[in-house]
Amino acid sequence: MKTVVVSSAPLIQKADGWYAYSPYVQELELWAKYATTVTMVCPVWSDTKGTLVTRLSFSPEHVITLHEFNIKTLQGVLRAFFFLLPNLWKLYRDMQRAEHIHLRCPGNLSLLGCVVQSLFPKTYKTCKYAGNWDPKAAQPLAYRWQKKLLSHTRFTQNMRVLVYGEWPQATKNIVPFFTASYYASEIHSVPDRWDTRPWHVVFVGTLGTNKRPMYVVELVAQLRQQGVPITLALYGHGAAQARIAQFIKEHNLSQWIVLQGNQPREVIQQALCKAHFVCLPSQSEGWPKAVAEGMFWGAIPWATPVSCVPQMLDEGRRGLLLTLDMDRDLDHIKQLCTNPNALRQQAQQAMEWSRQYTLDAFEMAIRKLMQP
Repeated sequence: MKTVVVSSAPLIQKADGWYAYSPYVQELELWAKYATTVTMVCPVWSDTKGTLVTRLSFSPEHVITLHEFNIKTLQGVLRAFFFLLPNLWKLYRDMQRAEHIHLRCPGNLSLLGCVVQSLFPKTYKTCKYAGNWDPKAAQPLAYRWQKKLLSHTRFTQNMRVLVYGEWPQATKNIVPFFTASYYASEIHSVPDRWDTRPWHVVFVGTLGTNKRPMYVVELVAQLRQQGVPITLALYGHGAAQARIAQFIKEHNLSQWIVLQGNQPREVIQQALCKAHFVCLPSQSEGWPKAVAEGMFWGAIPWATPVSCVPQMLDEGRRGLLLTLDMDRDLDHIKQLCTNPNALRQQAQQAMEWSRQYTLDAFEMAIRKLMQP
């Protein structure tokens, strides 16, 4: 099946092949596995710009460059207008040749893809919507348009839209889906750590505004101040790193709160296997990979109730839904830490739920989707 992939996510060209954002590559390779040829229609960068990337294991038949734009500034609007027709023409030309159109949403360029795909009602189509599908979520206008276009069964025909979680008033286009990080063969038992102290908390993600890493740092600092034996390791880089480092220094917390930077997958897995809790107080999420991976290795999540997180945590029965009210969250955590046996049971429930979603199951689901 000749597949055209339309995405706002860039490819990076190097001497030895094409590279892309690492979690995206792992998934894209599974889609490519069941296609006869793959044409990538997306932005192309000349360097990584600090992004964590992995080399594609397959060679796209064609890579068609789209021009990036945003509409947040006057300059961005003018750029978008200037590149609109060239982008639309490239999308139309390559979709016309496709047997399968695969959209990666949301994004400015994928919004154009959502529009152009309507001209091909008989072509089989799939879309991976990696953002928050919650209809009540406050989101940019471009994201809301994409959700409306993809849901509309007359405008968008012969399409299966994969979204995280189950939501009310979903049309027949919408298919609840999931993401995975590990194969079933990687599953192994984890040590029982619920009688050991101090409590270990792990944060995995970009140290930026959306992930709110500073809230985790302040939460752990307050818990220590109130006598709770607890430590925090933060894995990742980002704009908030300098501020966090300064906070640690000013409050003499270097023994208890450590910035670990970006680390290989194996190092993070080992940390999660030893952690009691994984914390992710995000402003927005699609599928919170750090939460799912923490649960997979028996770490209880503390996470904000965004996107499908309440469904993942079974409304708080498999973890703590943070309120972002510091006093309330502190009281709840201190109460939880008085009952290690209850935490042990909660960790087991979290692990059993997450281990349903392996890369084996994920690949099987994709293979079925590639058979219209």
